[in-house]
Amino acid sequence: MSRPNEEEPQVIRVRIPQGKEVLGIVQQRLGGSRMRVLCLDGKERICRIPGSLRRALWVRENDVVIIQPWELGGDEKGDVVYKYRGKAEVDFLRKRGYLKNLEEEF
Repeated sequence: MSRPNEEEPQVIRVRIPQGKEVLGIVQQRLGGSRMRVLCLDGKERICRIPGSLRRALWVRENDVVIIQPWELGGDEKGDVVYKYRGKAEVDFLRKRGYLKNLEEEF
């Protein structure tokens, strides 16, 4: 029997980049659905929100996102695939060491 004051640890599922996906932090909104993102691999890409996610995904500066680099011009451009929605998810990534290269800029 749990008491009302006690907090039980909440289980959260955090999406981790898979395949060619890269973590990044939104540096600047450029208008439309485009933004400048500093990626975990050290490259700065101009990224867009694809049409299927355009209405569902609201991104601001300093948000942590997952980027899918383009096949052609992958060093300069990419698509925003996922946005981390809470401080708990970002803290989880930081504890696991996924955001080590971005710590200096963050």
